[in-house]
Amino acid sequence: MMKVKVCGMREAGNIKEVAASGIDYMGFIFYPKSPRYCGYTLTPEDIATLPAGIVPVAVTVNASEEEIEDIARRLGIYTFQLHGSESPELCARLREKGYKIFKAFGIREDEDFSRMLPYVDVTDLFIFDTSSARHGGTGRKFDWSLLKKYRLPQRFLLSGGIGPEDAGEINNFLHPCFAGIDLNSKFETEPGLKDAGLLETFLHKLSRI
Repeated sequence: MMKVKVCGMREAGNIKEVAASGIDYMGFIFYPKSPRYCGYTLTPEDIATLPAGIVPVAVTVNASEEEIEDIARRLGIYTFQLHGSESPELCARLREKGYKIFKAFGIREDEDFSRMLPYVDVTDLFIFDTSSARHGGTGRKFDWSLLKKYRLPQRFLLSGGIGPEDAGEINNFLHPCFAGIDLNSKFETEPGLKDAGLLETFLHKLSRI
């Protein structure tokens, strides 16, 4: 079944609205340069009130092991999306401590995917995003046809600029390792605030089988 992650959540009321739409993952960004940075405004109560079926994901960029453990300890988030140049060794250490690890990669026009091989056995999921020096947040889609060359066994979410008009293209996207989609800015009224009605309408158009 196709998974849906909504990222960049920040406001308590909006978190509850989006959680009611039946998504699988909810992302919270702990990168200070992001306009969706949740910093210390996110509370343990915000996480604790998520429905049991929604996995909270902390998105970090080149955070230290200590910073990651601090987020887990303060908020009760145990799944981390590493969106920088984190090493396979760090991923392995974090998994050994019991965390689930999603590793994000910006897909290049000349991508051959070999750089991802060391991460296959030390992660739980890949996130394929639009390549950017800003570590995501471009609001642009990359060329999904580049993934025809992807032959590694790790499953992945499609990310980067996916909007309400893309339901048909998503339903027609075929790849044996395609696990789902990661949504953000195209469903916002402002950075960090999602249009729950627009999101729900979009989700009803998806073939989530």
